[in-house]
Amino acid sequence: MKLLKDILFGVRILDVLGSTLVAINNVNSNSKNIKKDDLFIAIQGASADGHEFIETSINEGAIAIICEKIPKIINKNVTYIHVSSSSQANAIIARNWFNKPSEKLTIVGITGTNGKTTTASLLFQLFKNSGVKSGLISTIKISIHNSNYPTQHTTPDPWEIQKYLNKMSEQGCKVVFMEVSSHGLIQNRVSGIQFKGAIFTNISHDHIDYHKTLDNYVAAKKILFDNLNQSAFALYNLDDVFGETMILECKAKKLSYGILGNADIKARILESHISGTLISINQKECWLKLIGDFNVSNACAVYGAAIQLGMAPDIALQGMSALEPVDGRFQKIEGPNNIMGIVDYAHTPDALEKTLNNLQKFRKPSQRIITIIGCGGDRDKEKRPKMASVSASLCDYLILTSDNPRTEKPESILKEMENGLEKLEKKHCISIEDRREAIKLACQNANPGDIIVLAGKGHEKFQEINGEKTPFDDALILKNMLMDVQA
Repeated sequence: MKLLKDILFGVRILDVLGSTLVAINNVNSNSKNIKKDDLFIAIQGASADGHEFIETSINEGAIAIICEKIPKIINKNVTYIHVSSSSQANAIIARNWFNKPSEKLTIVGITGTNGKTTTASLLFQLFKNSGVKSGLISTIKISIHNSNYPTQHTTPDPWEIQKYLNKMSEQGCKVVFMEVSSHGLIQNRVSGIQFKGAIFTNISHDHIDYHKTLDNYVAAKKILFDNLNQSAFALYNLDDVFGETMILECKAKKLSYGILGNADIKARILESHISGTLISINQKECWLKLIGDFNVSNACAVYGAAIQLGMAPDIALQGMSALEPVDGRFQKIEGPNNIMGIVDYAHTPDALEKTLNNLQKFRKPSQRIITIIGCGGDRDKEKRPKMASVSASLCDYLILTSDNPRTEKPESILKEMENGLEKLEKKHCISIEDRREAIKLACQNANPGDIIVLAGKGHEKFQEINGEKTPFDDALILKNMLMDVQA
């Protein structure tokens, strides 16, 4: 148990009714989980308002309440803490509950539409391989040096974040690399975390269903940089139109990286192959096992962050040459008859365009590109026709299929995607609702040497339909299907 006054340190309090010297057994924002002597945090969510469950939580045994609105009926045996933001208070209380682990760690946050997972994962690999005990919080997994844990969100809820940061601290980690999503920033999931550095990758069309406008989306990403202090570093992509916007009024040390502009960390592509890329960073050569211009940009960010964290330039470049590609990010699957499969998480028009454009550079005249793509249900509908249009313009044969339909009808999603196709493009396109059948068709129709691009789900090991998640591994299914139908 902890005293209420101790776990409130740093919370912006407007008013207090009752004593803060009460002992708290546990903290919860779900009234169903409240037990005797717990603290209930009433949070205004997207689908429910926690303030409506204050009385229920008290009946279940809550001894203290965090709220943005003091209830009309006051229980004299309960302490009420009036705050301006319950979600922010929740994150700071979580930090205090676990004894402020971020102050014992060097934490670097990575934000942007695309490239977060790759950049965070490569940095984790680089430092881990160099013998530094490291942590990773990413879309794919949470890692504490050699131990891996599953995660369901790019940026988990504050209690999960703080729990794992505490574990990382206890197990001797020195540096942690964390993906920071726009949702996580808006919902205050990372409030109270002391970031040593932040990296901005890029902005493209995504999550407009949640943020409503692109300006709101950009502003959400910028929160990470606005909260940095003078001892931190801010590393931003100069090639992106929103790069310099991110660091406006930022107090941290500012450094740019890029391929096109005159950046502080400047990369040039010397050779590009399907097996990797030879690059020059600030006039020092480095061979990468990574493919594509976008991965060169990610590598630039990795190099810049490594230098800011004290790694010697030559050691950083040597270590980068050994880095392995991240699962589900331009992941190569080699099949029979020289057929190449590419499994990629690209789920925005911009990411898909970059993936397919890079393949155009490697393909031979005889090679066809067959693309399989879907769009998630209950998410941004505006990008659906754009995804189909981009795919059709950059491949020879297009198969539209299901991604994670969630609660939407797959056929409705497919029709919205089809609306982005021109009449001639529809002649080289087919819609197949069943994703497994779509993959099978692509494998059956692939000629020797062709390239099959399976985009959208990347590392995910499930497919969500009507609230039910069933096992579905794009890379494994594509590999097995190629072996079956091409044998």
